[in-house]
Amino acid sequence: MGLIVQKFGGTSVANVECVERVAGIIADTYHAGNNVVAVVSAQGDTTDDLIRKAKEINPKASKREMDVLLSTGEQISMSLLAMAIQKMDLPVVSLTGAQAGMRTDIAYGNAKIERIDTERLESEIGKGKIVIIAGFQGTNRYDDITTLGRGGSDTTAVAFAAALNADLCQIYTDVDGVYTADPRIVPDAKKLDEISYDEMLELASLGAQVLHNRSVEMAKRYSVDMEVLSSFQKAQGTKVKEVVGVEKMLIRGVARDNHVARIAIIGLPDRPGTVFQIFSRLGKAKINVDVILQSIGRDGTKDVSFTVDESNTENAVSILKEILPSLGGRSITHDSNIAKVSIVGAGMATNPGVAAKMFEALYQAGINIQMISTSEIKVSVLIERDEADRAVKIVHNAFHFGS
Repeated sequence: MGLIVQKFGGTSVANVECVERVAGIIADTYHAGNNVVAVVSAQGDTTDDLIRKAKEINPKASKREMDVLLSTGEQISMSLLAMAIQKMDLPVVSLTGAQAGMRTDIAYGNAKIERIDTERLESEIGKGKIVIIAGFQGTNRYDDITTLGRGGSDTTAVAFAAALNADLCQIYTDVDGVYTADPRIVPDAKKLDEISYDEMLELASLGAQVLHNRSVEMAKRYSVDMEVLSSFQKAQGTKVKEVVGVEKMLIRGVARDNHVARIAIIGLPDRPGTVFQIFSRLGKAKINVDVILQSIGRDGTKDVSFTVDESNTENAVSILKEILPSLGGRSITHDSNIAKVSIVGAGMATNPGVAAKMFEALYQAGINIQMISTSEIKVSVLIERDEADRAVKIVHNAFHFGS
């Protein structure tokens, strides 16, 4: 008998038919001789609806009260799913994040997991029960409800899998695995049988929406074997693990992120410490910076350009305007009409010419590259947002994934 943690996203439990389908998946896993812990997201657009209702009452509601409100979406899902399993005469119990032992820090709206107290869970599992847990939530040291932010249910599932030493963590979504590109953009994208943690982490961070990067990072840290598969059709999914088999593909996938913005600080004095001042202030404001480009100093000045998530643009520019006089810079510009297109693959580290192949494909298509960022397993370029989908198709075709 094994222990399997299964996570079901919002589309997987969107309505009665979906909830009953998910109950069947859980029942099949249980009847196969496994203990099952299932983590669920809020149904469909429930979270967006709750946010909209909150704004109608108070557009400036505190993050604490928003967490209290938003956590109810997952609690509705967990109870309905437990009822569906009860109807199948199987032993089941639903638990909120707090009841399941999820303890977090005090950062309302984007809390980090500090520990999981597994006593209650182990007791319920020991009684032979299927356990349904509300994802995305926990409690802090004040016993206040907290939520984990974007990808919170994925992260919840991996965290419980790690805490319980589960044999497998299955992430059920509306797609049947991880593809070499978004199938909605590239119809002939190829589904991968397996992918490494590092490759999946890069793809998740670069815009692939199958898994959230926080969950992949945690799976890698605690060696949790994961599988991405569909809750709508029975098909083999994609395994996410430490080491993958040798394949001919130099790269595993092409991703694009349309939610980035480029910020540039023009005319900075060419002196030590300037870049530190910029990025330390942004770091204190919890603004993540990605692609960074610094020009060669000329005439005693230099320019610094970088990207942030589009949602952080206004805050980042405001902070930079405050410190611009002390930095001695001339001006600040920003542009949200950009996208980041990336290729990812561990095979790039030992195969020269991969980046050049990507650049050549974009050049031949007449797509201008504005900035470039590289690592051992990825190459990212910034281009005009209107060209993003076309660029993904072109780059994907250049690497012959379909062959």
